[in-house]
Amino acid sequence: MARRFDVIVVGGGHAGIEAAVAAARLGADVALALPNPDTIGMMPCNPAIGAPGKSQLVFELHALGGVMPGLADETAIHGRTLNAAKGPAVRSLRVQNERDGYAAAARAAVERTAGITLVRGEVAALSVDTRTDGSRRVDGVSLSDGRALGAHAVVLCAGTFLRGVVWYGRQQRDAGRQGEAPARHLSSSLVATGHTMMRFKTGTPPRIRSDSVDFGALEVVPSDDPPASFTGRPGARVTESPTWLTRTTQETHAAIRAALHLSAMFGGDIEGRGPRYCPSIEDKIVRFADKDHHLLFVEPDGVDTSEVYLQGFSTSLPPSVQDALVRTLPGFGRGLVQRYAYAVEYDALDPTQLDVSMMSRVLPGLFSAGQINGTSGYEEAAAQGLVAGVNAARWSVGETPVSIRRDQGYLGVLLDDLVRWGVDEPYRMLTSRNEYRLLHRQDNADARLVEVGRSWGLVDDERVAAVMASEARVGAEIARLRRSRIDGDLAATALCRPGVAYEDVLARIGGGEAMLDERERRRVEVEIRYASYIERSGEELRRRTEHEQVSLDGVSFERIASLSTEGRQSLEKMRPATLGAAGRLRGVRDSDVAALLIHVKAGRHVSRETMTG
Repeated sequence: MARRFDVIVVGGGHAGIEAAVAAARLGADVALALPNPDTIGMMPCNPAIGAPGKSQLVFELHALGGVMPGLADETAIHGRTLNAAKGPAVRSLRVQNERDGYAAAARAAVERTAGITLVRGEVAALSVDTRTDGSRRVDGVSLSDGRALGAHAVVLCAGTFLRGVVWYGRQQRDAGRQGEAPARHLSSSLVATGHTMMRFKTGTPPRIRSDSVDFGALEVVPSDDPPASFTGRPGARVTESPTWLTRTTQETHAAIRAALHLSAMFGGDIEGRGPRYCPSIEDKIVRFADKDHHLLFVEPDGVDTSEVYLQGFSTSLPPSVQDALVRTLPGFGRGLVQRYAYAVEYDALDPTQLDVSMMSRVLPGLFSAGQINGTSGYEEAAAQGLVAGVNAARWSVGETPVSIRRDQGYLGVLLDDLVRWGVDEPYRMLTSRNEYRLLHRQDNADARLVEVGRSWGLVDDERVAAVMASEARVGAEIARLRRSRIDGDLAATALCRPGVAYEDVLARIGGGEAMLDERERRRVEVEIRYASYIERSGEELRRRTEHEQVSLDGVSFERIASLSTEGRQSLEKMRPATLGAAGRLRGVRDSDVAALLIHVKAGRHVSRETMTG
């Protein structure tokens, strides 16, 4: 007989960690199945967390009770706020992590979470329970060695391993990533259960031996001081290492053009679609032929590591070409490649087969998260993993699913984009994807979502109370600045002037009763300086939120003559639950939204039940 669990999580990457820990913390008996537990929390690409769009997800994970923010802070060796000179909507923390340290901390976090059993093995197929009424639901998994595990819910977090193939030049080998076997059978099981698969591609740059790099020839990028953090508790080593910058040269570009016929991607060998926002270096040279150089980031794999990561230099060219290319870069004239770059091609699920709980519409009880859903990046994977893990635990005991709405945060945007629109390339979260980005800043993530984290059962009352107390201090200080005066003007008005900092205002009016920490001081500045923009965005959000309450249940789109042809086709295919969800579909115009609203208000449909979607 199969051993039974409440939840089985397949894969120990960033999605799998969040899913397993969240489900176990909610009381589920969890099996974390993967071929090698030593690979839990590995960072096969750059060992870094954050950046625009991504850091906002990590701050939201912290508010909701996720694991990644603490791991990132604990193992950070460099931290920097990107876009610091720009508006608060796009300011984003990014930390460089110690690769081996992060993996060790991640495994420790999994192992100290009660309720998680590590199962070593390759998951080969899904087990399906077909009921007397013909309905189906997942019932567990079988392993390639013949073992069977039963479960009420299964969460697939397979990363790039489904039928994975790595490419070095035009030579290929079966692998999920360098040195690790692919998941050979699971794609077939997904297809057999009615799922549609896609084929995607991603890549990684070469790692260079640190002792072969002339760091004196590189531009130094220091850590922020004082350092920022995702959790409010910067790691002990966050300022310990700088990062560096170098650039490609005309010699680099000429060498790449001469070798394009050796590239798996340009030679036509790779079937999968690659990420637009993280192109290979050969793709950059071809697409941006007018550029005489491209910026590259030289980042350490750790304080005591023997190699550095050459971010921006992803390639599928063969190793012999990589050796020569690296030595055309300033500071790398004697560069020695320690690990060669490669491209990896893999299967992914069409995410429009999911709902926003991350459960399959095709096979109830089956959840998925991460690159298997067509996304790229550690942060996107972790965010999906948290939602999938929470809902897998809830499904296992018959509770209703939960999610984050688009109007609540970046996590909601991510889920909505995947489920409503789908993907035709690996999806990366960007600040430009979020129409509410001024309201969904990284500095107010706790205030927005910590109560949601408590309602899910992942955040305790003490943490909520601390967040509420902090919000009260910020609010009180904003009120004080709006009633205090400096030379006849309000202190809040003075703070909005160019070059005036919060500390300058305090020097004139005194510190007041509340002792604010650095984060709270920056919150005060943002809320006052951008008050009119925040208010305007809030009004727009409230207007759009009303559309989320307009149900489209029972609407026959084919009967609405004023819909555009493209809009009608999209609506009939996706069947959105609300007017808000309809307005986010590709091909649906503002005029289509107006026509739907008129139709609903006229009562020409079956039901007016309020839903969310």
